[in-house]
Amino acid sequence: MVFFRVGAAMAVLPALGEQMLSSRVKLVLALVLTSVVAPAVLPNMDLPTMGMGGFVSALVTESLSGLFMGIMLRLFILAIQMAGSIAAQATSLAQIFGGQGLDPLPAVGHILTISALALLMATGFHVKAAAYLVLSYDILPPFAFPDPSAVADAGRAQVGKSVALGFSLAAPFVILSVLYNLTLGVINKAMPQLMVAFVGAPVITLGSIGMLLLCAPIILSVWLEALEGFLANPFR
Repeated sequence: MVFFRVGAAMAVLPALGEQMLSSRVKLVLALVLTSVVAPAVLPNMDLPTMGMGGFVSALVTESLSGLFMGIMLRLFILAIQMAGSIAAQATSLAQIFGGQGLDPLPAVGHILTISALALLMATGFHVKAAAYLVLSYDILPPFAFPDPSAVADAGRAQVGKSVALGFSLAAPFVILSVLYNLTLGVINKAMPQLMVAFVGAPVITLGSIGMLLLCAPIILSVWLEALEGFLANPFR
């Protein structure tokens, strides 16, 4: 019964449920995580009556609950990917080594995403994920369908926060792009005969790479703080 929820969440959890991992690895991780979560939740769980009806009901309800809890964390990965995509589009780096990997992301997006996943695992995410799944039984009671209105409200709020987080993380690159285009416009107005595109392209490329070097540690720390804040107080 616990494996139904853990296995569904494992399919979309950050780091532990990435597409680059094989199904066998995910299955083993789900079994290991179940062995950690089960002793903490089974004493307070009223198991359904034995039979096919109870089994199917538990399969559906627990899988939906686990999938919802996993998607809430997956939104943080989408936020860092969105930040990388916005930064790349704003600074004309979207086509540099784009599409290298399972997710169609530009190079900046891959750098930020892989760095975020590495930072997440280095800070003990496997332990936090187990605690999060244990806490999920207080948020979504076992063997009961999640309230559609509550799920819709929580999902809408979390999606909004993720979009805001992604744009906030990419804000330095957007500001750099605005300043670059304003400067190019002034130069072009002052000297129409100058091919400003040939002068500006190397400048924005170098500037965006330097901006990534300076801002990546701050971006990752802000992202990690937001994710850990959600793990500490989900849906609050």
